Amino acid sequence: MYLEIENLNIKLDEFKLENINFTVDKGEYLILIGPTGSGKSVLLESIIGFYTPDSGIIKLNNKILNDVTPEKRNIGIVYQDHVLFPNMNVYENIAYGLKTKTKDENEINEKIENITKILNINHLLERNISTLSGGESQRTALARALVVNPDIILMDEPFSALDVTSQAKITQLIKEIGRKFNTTFIHVTHNFNDIWNLADRVGVMKNGKLYQIDTIDKVFSKPNNEFVANFVGVHNLFEGEIINTNENSVSVKINDDIILQSTDEEYCKLVKNKINNIHVLVAIRPENIIFANETFESSARNRLKGKVTEITESGPIINVTCSVDDIEFKGILTRNSYEKLNIKIDKEIYLIFKSLNVKILDSYHTFKKKS
Repeated sequence: MYLEIENLNIKLDEFKLENINFTVDKGEYLILIGPTGSGKSVLLESIIGFYTPDSGIIKLNNKILNDVTPEKRNIGIVYQDHVLFPNMNVYENIAYGLKTKTKDENEINEKIENITKILNINHLLERNISTLSGGESQRTALARALVVNPDIILMDEPFSALDVTSQAKITQLIKEIGRKFNTTFIHVTHNFNDIWNLADRVGVMKNGKLYQIDTIDKVFSKPNNEFVANFVGVHNLFEGEIINTNENSVSVKINDDIILQSTDEEYCKLVKNKINNIHVLVAIRPENIIFANETFESSARNRLKGKVTEITESGPIINVTCSVDDIEFKGILTRNSYEKLNIKIDKEIYLIFKSLNVKILDSYHTFKKKS
């Protein structure tokens, strides 16, 4: 593994990072999410060396960094507010770290020319920092971090101050940089679009603890505790009881009238041929529920009839809550679909979803202990 964090513990006044363990491969893009105050920024700043671990190990490319000063770790960091030197122009800002590594002016000029061309800011080199737009400032900060050829780039909410157009441009640039230089990124964000656009894996933190780190699909479709499930938007989370199992499917009784079918492959293998009456939590992502005015032929094995109890708008998306035998199911619709279905409060409607989208999270009591 390229970066290894082993049993990391750091106490800062009343806040603690507790028993953090994860690895990052060379060229991987890891995104960390979690509520404000969960310790994401502290973790980044521990990796770069601003905080010394009370216990545990930070290892990069097989070298333990615990006692290595930040300037000798060869790790770059990009912050939300860019942290550029206001008394220096763009060229001088980018050259600042590079001049600690080499005094060769030709080498410095060549590297700055190369990176600024990639980031499309080579025409800004003589500009004062105060004259830059948000996107130009962020690209300058990124150039300063990349020009020293760091082993890892850490990014702390780097796009949050940018407009949507600038965010899209910077995101595309970072993708290209990652491919071109096989750069390793650890990126803190509150914007889930960053995850879908950039991440190879995602980690979820709360109160100084890393609750889950896995592929995007695993974290968003199969969270390992109730906090993660709620945080990543798995609003359909139900306690149930396994009443039938076979090699390829599981039947879960939610109440006397609702039995859901799941072909969660991982869980089916786990409970294959086992006796029933296992208590579980079931998760269904809102976007996997299809709404229909009439039932129709399809491969979906779960078909429920409910009544609309709540409608809320979120930009182009409509959030719809339906009650099925006093169990609330939440789904989402585009505005076009919402209008075609003539959705309104108290309307009866069918909820249809595939068995492969019914995820069995864990045995219920084990799951509760983890959260």
